[in-house]
Amino acid sequence: MRSLALAVLVGVVFAGRAGAQTDVLPLTLDDAQARAVASSHRLAEGRARQQAAEAVVEVRRRSDDPTLTASAGYTRTNHIQEFGVPQPDGKLRVIYPDIPDNYRSRVELVWPVYTSGRTDALARAALAEVSATGADLAAARLDLRLEVTRAYWALVTARDTVRVLEQALATADRSLADVRTRVEAGLLPPNDVSRSEAQRARSELLLVEARGRVVVVSIDLARLLGLDPPVVIEPTEVLEGAAPSPAEGSALIGEALAARPELAAIEQRTSGFDARLDAIAATRKPTVALASGYDLANPNQRIFPRQDTWQDSFDISLNVSWQFWDSGRAKADRAEALANQLVLQERRNEVASQIRSDVQRQLVDLATSRAALAPARLALTSARETRRVVSDRFEAGVATTLDVLDAQLAEMQAELDRTRVLADIRLSEARLSRIVGRQP
Repeated sequence: MRSLALAVLVGVVFAGRAGAQTDVLPLTLDDAQARAVASSHRLAEGRARQQAAEAVVEVRRRSDDPTLTASAGYTRTNHIQEFGVPQPDGKLRVIYPDIPDNYRSRVELVWPVYTSGRTDALARAALAEVSATGADLAAARLDLRLEVTRAYWALVTARDTVRVLEQALATADRSLADVRTRVEAGLLPPNDVSRSEAQRARSELLLVEARGRVVVVSIDLARLLGLDPPVVIEPTEVLEGAAPSPAEGSALIGEALAARPELAAIEQRTSGFDARLDAIAATRKPTVALASGYDLANPNQRIFPRQDTWQDSFDISLNVSWQFWDSGRAKADRAEALANQLVLQERRNEVASQIRSDVQRQLVDLATSRAALAPARLALTSARETRRVVSDRFEAGVATTLDVLDAQLAEMQAELDRTRVLADIRLSEARLSRIVGRQP
């Protein structure tokens, strides 16, 4: 039932693909990584974060630049009794008239001339965040390349597995036909047919599962590459291939500690907190600002006596501000910045320790996989020779059907084991490259 269900599922998938116009896309691993980097939403988000951080730098740098502001307003007041002074001629000179409609307009220029280095410190903190987001983007790019590499080799492995199982199924078909002929001739007992059918059914079950795995991995890889179905990805790389031996563990650890973008991001954010501490310290120092304005109002409050007419005036001032006491706010901000800086330092130590461990562990995994390749190849060669000898003995009538089936099964398993070992080597190499932080 399981074999039937899987066969139906894979049949539906392939039938849907066959019904649509499919394009075959030959793809190397480098091409796959380049496509993924170009189409990744994750990297696009990282680039947008970096652009936002760069905009913050510009905001901080412009804090010392002058600002020009224009404002206007209207105020309606209640009527009042006018105040005036009697003149010698008997007339009343109004000094404070009743003007319920008040109009005002002002153009003002403000220029922070000196901020005791606070603006510069905030700009340096923002620049450190730009560098940190750039390192985060580099780390995300490495993660994406590793994910694409894993999916690419998984697809190659699945397709190679399908090839092995198709060959095994063809061998099982030929063996079953031969056994049926011999049973009909009375040379073998009838139960040998059942054994051969069971072996063939098992090979078919594994083949159906492997084909389903190819479809699933293809969908995952297409998602990473930003491809829409129905596109059939045709990997051009093979599992077999000579790869250079990695350097010594100490050299790789040193390379990783120097190249890993995660460490660079932590260091940049730590330097950002240094700049923030300088900005906090600057709050206790004086600041100087130049302000100037031009007013046009009706009535103009700066002109006495008040008159119901539009009049202009201007002002210019130099202001010095020095905060002597802030109820402990600067001290608390400094304590927070120091604590966060300590958090980053401890995180860096933890990441560095994890990198050392990961390099050593991955070197062991890679060495183990490479060491397993030689016996896997030897086992495959031996299994093929055993199957050939058993087949010859079976033709001569001195071997049983069970011997033939066992030899075929051993050959199929040995070839699958070799494929698995080759895939482990490729993935171990990719993981080691990611741990070291090697950029392509």
